[in-house]
Amino acid sequence: MPKPAAASVPMVTLSDIQSALVRVRKSIHVSPCTRSETFSELTGHSIYLKLENRQRTGAYKERGALNKLLSLTADERSQGVIAASAGNHAQAVAYHASNLGIRARIVMPLATPLIKVSATRGYGGDVVLHGANYDEAYEEAMRLSAQDHLTFVHAFDDDAVIAGQGTLGLELLEQHPDLEAVVVPIGGGGLIGGIGCALKETNPRIQVIGVQPARLPSVKVALSEGKSVTLPAAVTIADGIAVRRVGTRTLPLVQKYVDDIVTVEEEEIANGVLLLLEREKILAEGAGAAALAALVNHRIPMMQASSGKKVIALVSGGNIDVTLLARIIERGLVKDGRLVRLRVHLPDYPGALHKLTGILAERRANIVETSYDRAYHNVNLGDTAIDITMETRGPDHIAELISALSAHGYTHERIL
Repeated sequence: MPKPAAASVPMVTLSDIQSALVRVRKSIHVSPCTRSETFSELTGHSIYLKLENRQRTGAYKERGALNKLLSLTADERSQGVIAASAGNHAQAVAYHASNLGIRARIVMPLATPLIKVSATRGYGGDVVLHGANYDEAYEEAMRLSAQDHLTFVHAFDDDAVIAGQGTLGLELLEQHPDLEAVVVPIGGGGLIGGIGCALKETNPRIQVIGVQPARLPSVKVALSEGKSVTLPAAVTIADGIAVRRVGTRTLPLVQKYVDDIVTVEEEEIANGVLLLLEREKILAEGAGAAALAALVNHRIPMMQASSGKKVIALVSGGNIDVTLLARIIERGLVKDGRLVRLRVHLPDYPGALHKLTGILAERRANIVETSYDRAYHNVNLGDTAIDITMETRGPDHIAELISALSAHGYTHERIL
């Protein structure tokens, strides 16, 4: 990726990250980084998974939050801190502030899932629900920060936070000094900026690749434009990296240290969550599965030019609402070809459905849901349309079912 000239502003340094590691080491879990035989076979590279979902609050955010809190003056500690977040950052700030005896106020959007609000309160945070989205919650947090003299702890655009996230890079080097590439999910750029600095300043040959959801590629667009750009709001299952604008402190780091940024589609992220859960017994949120999704879907051009690289994929977090998890699993099954919905037109007379299901049963498709419709979908009078959702073995099995239906004269279509 061509690199625009980085802005001439002081940036986080390797020394800052090394100092951060000294501060946080005794309070941050050294998360496992183990080889995955399954994903190594799927990608042609030696894939290791860095499991930051094993941190106390379920995500890497603790590193940056704790380093920021430990960097406060005595006066700032006594006044307290404030943050705006709908998830992982909120819990990280609340947890470590409570442990340090610092009062923490967390502004969360009104639509934040109850489980995240409860978790943040459980970690000791004083939760304020405000605004329809993160931007409105952020504005309220900034207002309260000025009004009540509270130190604002930014989720990513703060040097102490960036340096704290960068400790992950130093940890990777300790665990696997011979690593050749690392794949990192990107939201506002704090995580990849810190990791990139730690790795590249130690070994410039290590490749650093970022992954964003295709619906919100804010950092990729900023690199293309050479400046921060605010993207329109969009919904993604990778809500932990759904950031509309890269940080002013993080963009120069990305420009200097990141080799490439790729995007992944929603179905690919969902499939990544499913693969981690099913193959590795690892629970990841959407953002946490983005790096793996990029690898298994061959989204990284430089990874296709060669094989056998030692690559670390960062599983950045595992805080996922169980209702969303159910929907993600279903979408993942669809992407993987193990769940399919077909709409079949058939005559509306006794025994017609029995004949149809017999054809499907012969080919070992498991019907999980059906829905009749006689009035819509261009159904002829005297006919009906039936939507059939089935569990299948994969794309080849689906093709076999479709071929069998055609051979028996059924009009059909696949519902996506």
